[in-house]
Parts: sequence; structure tokens; C-alpha cells
Amino acid sequence: MSPKARVVSIVAVVCVLAAGTTVGATLLQTRGDSTGTTARKGAPPLDLQVSGPLAQAVSLYSAGKRSEAGAIFARYHSLPAEIGSAFARWPHGSLDAVKKLVASNPRSGLAELHLGLAYYWSGRDADAVASWRNAAKLEPDSPSAVTALDFLHPNVAPGLPPIVVDAASVDPRARTLLLRGILMWDRERPLSAKRDLDAAAALAPHDPAVAVADAMATFSPAHPLRPFPKLGPLTAAFPKAAVVRLHLGVLLLWTRQVAKGKTQLRLAISTDPGSVYASQAKALLRALAGSGSQ
Repeated sequence: MSPKARVVSIVAVVCVLAAGTTVGATLLQTRGDSTGTTARKGAPPLDLQVSGPLAQAVSLYSAGKRSEAGAIFARYHSLPAEIGSAFARWPHGSLDAVKKLVASNPRSGLAELHLGLAYYWSGRDADAVASWRNAAKLEPDSPSAVTALDFLHPNVAPGLPPIVVDAASVDPRARTLLLRGILMWDRERPLSAKRDLDAAAALAPHDPAVAVADAMATFSPAHPLRPFPKLGPLTAAFPKAAVVRLHLGVLLLWTRQVAKGKTQLRLAISTDPGSVYASQAKALLRALAGSGSQ
């Protein structure tokens, strides 16, 4: 993901912050305390990392064209296709179908994630929580785990906060690891990302961009505050590094501390006005102003 694409993704999260609603926000009121009694309206969302015809089917499903999506899913026999088929005929036998998929794919976080969604839309909140916890444990280095943790911890913005660095000046020995780590982070493979970014930091311990990336990779929806003790000292170690202020601002936005986030974004701009970090901070501030976030 390019720096421009990353800032677009942050801007999208700003809109989520402004709206303040997710599946998990409702779950927060019932987490683990109720078996649930009332089914939700509509059909649960699909969270499938697919391409080609299956991606087309997911788009159709998201647009409410479930019959058309189901016709495409039915042509294939992969696990994502079978999950899609089960959801496309919601609610007719869907929950039982996904239960069978979990039974036949006991190590799949993807199957457990969607079983949690099926339970949640069936009004079985406690069962949904149990499935999402299983999804996060089964494949912790996967998008399914990140999404499951999002549902379990709705007090933060969804997904992983983007890491934005200008790698041109980074020591070439560390640059490859840095860029690969950020790529893994963008693909929501947090454990792989952290390994690469730790290695990059060992090779370039005095580079602020590398240090910031390594700190950001300690984030998890379950532990969203972990990067702060690492990022905070970097403001003193690198007082003229706008990359530090930008990422502090992003992390504050991610943890719904919008006013403090704005302060850090303004500091990113004043610290190095001509940098890529300043330009992205400006874009975020414009988005926040447009969304009406306080």
C-alpha cells in the first residue's frame, strides 16, 4: 500500500469514528453476559479475502444481491466459497452449514470467524464471543484474527492502524525488512510484520521511521495502548521527526482520542512542514473537519 493509499484508509476510519457504530459496539453491551434471544435483521457480513469471481460474489452479497452471489459461490468448493454459499441463503440452514464447516476445518480461523457472525445474527451473543475468541487463537497471524478481535474489542477503530514511512533514507540493510514488515501489516499479518520490523529495528536502531514502525507493530485490538510507551519517548529522542507525531496522532485517533490526535497531527505539520508526514497530517485534519469529529 502506498503512502497515499494508507492515508485514504485512515480517512475512511475517521468516518467510522464519526459514525461511532460497529457490530462490536452493540456486542459491547452483551459480551459474554447473555445467550441472546433475538435474531438480527438482514444477513451477516462476509469477511473473505478472495479474488476473481469470488470477489465479485462478495460484492454482490454486500450489495444485497444474495441470490446472484450464491449462484457464483455454488460453482466453487473452497472454504471461502462454501462459507459464502451458506451465508447467501441466510437464514435457511445457514448456521448449521457453518457449524459443519467448522467441524470439517477445525484449524480454520476463517470458519470460526464466520460461525461467530452466524451466531451473532441468530441472537446467540455468548456463542458468538466464544467463536471469535477461537478465531483469534487458531490463526493469530491472519486477517480473520484481526477481524475477530475487532468484534471483541469495539472500543477502538477497526483493523490495524496504518504505518506510513518514507523509506528512502533508511539504511539499505534495514529497508527491505522495513518494507516487507509494512506489507505484512497492510495484509493484516501482524505477527509476521512484527518479526520483520523487529529485525529492521535491530539493524537501524537510530532511525526514527524504523523505530516508529516497530512501535506501531505492537498494536493489537486487544491491547491498543501498547505502542504509546514506545512512541512517547521517541518524541524526545527525535524531536524534529514528524513521523513520530503523525503516528502518535493516528494511534490516538484509532483509540478514539480525537482531540489529542488532532494536537499531534498539528505538531507533525509544524515540525516538518514540507514532509510527506505533514501532508498526510493535513489530509487527516481536513477529513476530521469534514466529518464533524470533535
